[in-house]
Amino acid sequence: MTKNTSRKKQAKILRIFRKIHRITGALLFIFFFIIAITGILLGWKSHSNDIMIPQSYKGSSTNLQKWLPLDSLHKNAITILRDSISTDLSSELDRIDVRKNKGIVKFIFENHYWEIQLDGATGNVLNIGKRYSDLFEDIHDGSILDDTFSTSNKQFELVYTTLMGLALLLFTITGFWLWYGPKKLKNSRN
Repeated sequence: MTKNTSRKKQAKILRIFRKIHRITGALLFIFFFIIAITGILLGWKSHSNDIMIPQSYKGSSTNLQKWLPLDSLHKNAITILRDSISTDLSSELDRIDVRKNKGIVKFIFENHYWEIQLDGATGNVLNIGKRYSDLFEDIHDGSILDDTFSTSNKQFELVYTTLMGLALLLFTITGFWLWYGPKKLKNSRN
């Protein structure tokens, strides 16, 4: 293969990579924008002065033997949800976050973004707060569509994260070649 043929082949590959990079970028721009913004917000959630995620308070005891049973705390959290926030909200739990070292239990609900923090020993309310970080996380990974359409196996999240991961991999490869290809082409002329 001659030097001229090799350069033409490298230039053709470079044009193909540029086209793939440009078309993919145009098609997926909005998704990359959403991922970038929500990623930045999630990175800052602990430094948001309780705007995105409620502060964790301290309970009266870190000794688990002094704590109320978890089912009693759960019933208390449901009562507080109904009395203090809304009777219309689902009481289905996403998770229970036990913070022994802080003496608290957080009840985080499934179908909305409310959190109720209780003192593990007394069952008293320490905080009621909205978890916007969970909303941003659901947008970031596409699971908000699974929640919206009540899918059975998080199909939207799987397709979305796979597509975005492959697109990022493609952008990395084509972006590297768009940087390295011209250097290689220039060196082949010398």
